[in-house]
Amino acid sequence: MTSDDPTAARAHRDTPGLDARASAGVVDLPPVEAADLAAVAEQLGREPRGVVAIAARCRCGRPTVVRTSPRLPDGTPFPTSYYLTHPGAVAAVSTLEASGLMTRMTERLVEDEELAAQYRRAHEDYLAQRAELGDVPEIDGISAGGMPGRVKCLHVLVGHSLARGPGVNPFGDEALAAMAPSWSPMRCTC
Repeated sequence: MTSDDPTAARAHRDTPGLDARASAGVVDLPPVEAADLAAVAEQLGREPRGVVAIAARCRCGRPTVVRTSPRLPDGTPFPTSYYLTHPGAVAAVSTLEASGLMTRMTERLVEDEELAAQYRRAHEDYLAQRAELGDVPEIDGISAGGMPGRVKCLHVLVGHSLARGPGVNPFGDEALAAMAPSWSPMRCTC
């Protein structure tokens, strides 16, 4: 999303996100409701693992992004703190990935120092958010989505943007703006 697009910025800013206490850095997260876990299981077609919070919701209140523990219940390290679950969002992001957008985004990191610095800050934010939930040495310094050196997974970047709000992950924001004609958290498509 570009800063000169006030409509997209307003819609993104008003997206329901992570519980206010968690976004303020407090890790005493409210319990995840059984109905939310059931909705996520339906979205994924399997039981969700390691969910500690619903990080973002669509307009009608259904889960869109879950926040997951950095270590799954079976002990497996899991670097993907923000996991996109809404089928419409997942499909829209998959379409963007298939278009070659990630390659063009990665090329821009080399060409644009300010963009690279913003993306590095997104990487650092991701690491800080995950560290709130525990230390997992096996994934220390590794965020997700290819950050900070390349764009590897737009699903992760969009999940990060939806959970943390606009201005945190530049490529997540751009992908949200690009997919708005087919999916937006401001329109219920459930």
